This record gives sequence, C-alpha cells and structure tokens, in this order.
Amino acid sequence: MQADYHLPPGSEQSRRITSAWLILGLVSLIFAGIFSLLLVLARTPVVQGWIPFLDFFHVALVVHVTLSVLIWLLSVSAAMWSLSSHSEKPLWDKASFLSAALGTVIIIVAPFVGAGNPLMSNYVPVLQHPLFFVGLGLFALGITSHLLRSLLTWRRIGTALTGTGALQAGITFSAIVTGLAIISIVASYAGIPTEMDGQIYFEFLFWGGGHVIQFSYTLLMMVCWVVLAFASGCKFELTPRLTLVFLVFLALPIIVVPFLYLAHEIISPGFRIAFTELMKYGGLSCLPLGLAIVASLFNAEKAAGEARYLRSALISSILLFATGGVLGFMISGLDIVIPAHYHGATVGVTIAFMGLTYYLLPRLGFAALPAGMAFWQPLLYGAGQLMHIIGLAWTGGYGVQRKTAGLAQGVDRLGEVAGMALMGLGGLISVIGGLLFLIVAWKSLRGGRRQG
Repeated sequence: MQADYHLPPGSEQSRRITSAWLILGLVSLIFAGIFSLLLVLARTPVVQGWIPFLDFFHVALVVHVTLSVLIWLLSVSAAMWSLSSHSEKPLWDKASFLSAALGTVIIIVAPFVGAGNPLMSNYVPVLQHPLFFVGLGLFALGITSHLLRSLLTWRRIGTALTGTGALQAGITFSAIVTGLAIISIVASYAGIPTEMDGQIYFEFLFWGGGHVIQFSYTLLMMVCWVVLAFASGCKFELTPRLTLVFLVFLALPIIVVPFLYLAHEIISPGFRIAFTELMKYGGLSCLPLGLAIVASLFNAEKAAGEARYLRSALISSILLFATGGVLGFMISGLDIVIPAHYHGATVGVTIAFMGLTYYLLPRLGFAALPAGMAFWQPLLYGAGQLMHIIGLAWTGGYGVQRKTAGLAQGVDRLGEVAGMALMGLGGLISVIGGLLFLIVAWKSLRGGRRQG
C-alpha cells in the first residue's frame, strides 16, 4: 500500500506563521524581478548600450542576488520549518518574522538612499554601506531565531513512521544543515585576518557557509518533489523509512565540514577547493531519492485540476536542476559557465518552492488558484531559464567572463552575440514567467484566509 506523503500546515498559529514567511518570500521576488530585468538589459546586445552606468549593473546584481537567492530561499525554508514544529510559540514567531521582514525592507530601499560600493563576493554579495549591513543583519537575526525555535520544537519521528513524518524529518535535517552553515560563517569570521577587507574578505567569509547551505536547499527541494509527485498522482513507491534513509544520505556529506575547517586555513586555496569539491561530489547524494521521484513520473496517473499544475512545477524543477548539475561538471575557468550552472541549480530549487507555494496556499486557507495559469507558469519560467542558462553556457565556451556587462563583456564574435542574445531572450521570458507566478499567488492571496 502506498504511503501518504502530505505536508499538512497544522494548527491555526502554524498556518499564520507559514503564510507570513511565504508572503515575505513573494515580496522579495517582486523586487528581485525588477532588478533582474535591469540585469538582463545590461547584458543584452544593442539594448545594453542604453544603460549608461556600468556600476549600476553591479548594484542591481547585489540586490537581485540577495533577494532572489538569499531572502526568497530562506523565507520559504522558514515557512517549511514551521511545518515540522509541534508546539506554538506565537511571540517568538512574531519577533523572528518582524526582524527578517524589516531587514528585507531595508535591503530593498538601501540602493535608493545612497548605498553603493558593490562587492561581488560569491553567495552573499554586499553593498559597502551601513544601511545594507543593518538590513542583512536583521534578516539573519530573524532567520536564526526562527531556526532555533524550529529545532527546539521539532516533531519526533517515533516508531510508527509515516510518509508525512519522513518529510517533516527531512525538513528538520535542513534546519540542522542551515544551522551548520551559520556556524561555518562564524568560524570563517573568527579565522580571517583582521587586516583583510574588501571583496576578498567577504569571499572567504561566506565561502564555507554558502556551500553548506546548498545541501539544506537541496534537502527541501527533495521534500517538495516528493510532495508534488504524490499530490499530482505519481506512483511514488518508496516506503517512509527508505525515504527517510535517502534524506539522511543526502545530508551526510556535511559531516566533513568541521574537518575541512580544521585541515585548512580559511584564506588558503585548499579551503576554497575543498568546499568546491564537497558541493560538486557531495551533491551526488541526491541521486537515489531524485531518481526514485523521476521513476514515479513514468507510472503517473493522468493529471487534472490541481495535480496538473503541481506536476508541471515538478517536471520543470527536475529539468532545470539536472541541467545545472551537469553544467557544474563542465566548469573549467572563471567564465559564465559558472552562473549558468548556478542559475540552473538555484532555479531548480526555486521552481520546486513555487510548486510548494501552489500546494500550500489553498491548504493555508487562501482561495483556489487559477489552474490554467498555474499550469503554464512553471513551464514558461522554466523554458525561459533554460534558454538563459544555455545562452550563458554557450557564450562561456568562448571565455566571456562572469559578473561583467556592456563593453566589459568583450562580446564581438557571431557565436558570442548569438549566445548572449539567447540568454537575453530567455531572461525576458523567465521574467514574464516569474511575474506570472506572482499573479497566480496574488489571485489566491487576495481572497483572504479562511479560519480553521
């Protein structure tokens, strides 16, 4: 008999705080979309000449990455952590959320009140301005507080393990991994020489933790895939215990993190290489569960209604994540194959989180989604992003460097122009797909929440 892999929101308090974190993630995507449009224009042939200030590209890139990678992904992570808690802490929940929300608002506003001096450090690029750091600190404080609350109130597995229990355990594992990522950043801070500053400082500060937290996102993505597969009528045949074993297996590579910190100086080449290898080869730990989910698609029932758009999100997420993973093994320098890989992997997680949002909104008490629009949205967004990363990878083969725009790209050969044009077209299509996601979510949210 097939186990049930539902992810119920729980009590009314749980629904409220889950809804709040989801909405914060949606707000961050609205503004990330605005900045992403400016980024696409700054790199698209011909159109890029309309943007006179190259440095604005870097300011926009900092805010876009912070909103779309850090705040969006961690906000949905926080919403999912709420689903694995068993007791209510309303004051704690409110304080954590308000801190994160205020930090997000400050980050969004900072560029418009003089924050500049962008540093393109990996994982968490920053604007060297006190206001930006205040916003980043408040958001980090809110997330850390909610993380601790979730770990202190996590649901025990028990002897009678259910499908839902296995998923909730996977969510708890992601919280533990995120906690290790935070500890890694603190350890890096303690190990970096005090005289170091600028971009290289932040590069080393976030390098270890940035790699570790990818395992948390992958864990949550896998939980989303199982939920979407089950809810869309796929024949997911794994038992709860085997599902739990595969989730544990996915998290296992992070046990080497303390040893990497002991074996290497924070600012050494060996430290950077070790964490790159950890993510490159440790990420393969997602294959057992991932392949089981893919296999469930081949015996799936015909999708209709809600199942149709949930399966659309599932397939799009799998395709983008797999493409990003393959590109990760093709990286051989500092060209734009790197952002092609990172976009694929991150967008794969993002589409999974979009699908989970579609799954959760009606169950949180909001109005039903527009089914047709919800079906086409992940396909449009995924297709645009696939074009985007193929264009990046194609042009990266010519050696075009990452984090550049305009004339600084040195794009002049036909193949380079074609690749960047494909990137630009795909980027614009994905922006439309992202906007469509926000419209779908808004149509559900504007109906208000039903109690109970």
